[in-house]
Amino acid sequence: MGKKGRRLLCLCLLAAVLGGVAWKTHDAAQKPLQIGVSIYLDTDTFVEKIISGMEEAAHAYEEETGRKIVLNISAANGSQRLQNEQVKRFMAFGCDAVCVNLVDRTSASSIIDIVLQEDPSVPVIFFNREPVPEDIMRGERIYYVGSDAKQTAVLQGRSVAASLRRRPEMDKDGDGVLQYVMLEGEMGHQDTIMRSEYSVETIEEAGILLKKLDSGTADWERGRARMLMEQWLAAYGSEIELVLCNNDDMALGALDALDAAGVSAAVFGVDATDVGMEALSAGRLWGTVDCNGKAQGRAVFRLAACIAAEGRVPGDVMLQKERYVRVPLYNRMSAK
Repeated sequence: MGKKGRRLLCLCLLAAVLGGVAWKTHDAAQKPLQIGVSIYLDTDTFVEKIISGMEEAAHAYEEETGRKIVLNISAANGSQRLQNEQVKRFMAFGCDAVCVNLVDRTSASSIIDIVLQEDPSVPVIFFNREPVPEDIMRGERIYYVGSDAKQTAVLQGRSVAASLRRRPEMDKDGDGVLQYVMLEGEMGHQDTIMRSEYSVETIEEAGILLKKLDSGTADWERGRARMLMEQWLAAYGSEIELVLCNNDDMALGALDALDAAGVSAAVFGVDATDVGMEALSAGRLWGTVDCNGKAQGRAVFRLAACIAAEGRVPGDVMLQKERYVRVPLYNRMSAK
């Protein structure tokens, strides 16, 4: 969703709030269903894909039920304090559900406190950044939607192993060892930890020898990844054979640096964002893991809307451990 669209949604919500007294004269079924959504940053391409899935599901729900949906989507710009304030505003506006892509996954309790103190009946759906189980279990209407971080890493590792079998030129010097660098996401993020550890473990379990040249944190960002990759190219040059990236944006940053330097290396990402898939189709990106962003968005919306409107989990959303939705994952590999 573009910033203009978000502004229009916010204006719709404000109009709805100002017209709240008029709603009271109508049947509850005619009252617009208000859902507050706070994302950690509005430049994350994978989160953008999740939001797109939410919007599609909202339109489908309106057509199915005839009930108006108002999505109030706000970006916290990397500030947990701002995100807390956004959730307070959602509750003050009378939102029927709150969906949160946490800035800091360890701060879920502050979000939960705000909602529980105002109205425990309001469902809270966390997505993409997973709180600890103790936070999820604090209320009866708290859920998490996301991918399995370990399985994501395993699939990336399998993609590397399969690519090496199919394209032995990945080992550029033919020494039987893949020299690699690792571009990691946000420090302390569960996906960063899992994707970094289990991708390497899976490759080694396939019988492939690895030599780590370097690793660094690029905070999921393309620009930072390019700068790190430029430093590594200055230090290692064409010795780099494999670039493991915790997400597609960082993979694209690595490709930007490699292309500028005229150096080839096998680059693997995670997320299957639109721009990532374009690079995959062009043969620049060797592989990515499809984390099914739109399916995540649809599940977030369906949980929020059905619990808020009907007090039930929708039948098309499958729960694990009563509070978790894990979407299917798929490997995507370049045909070139």
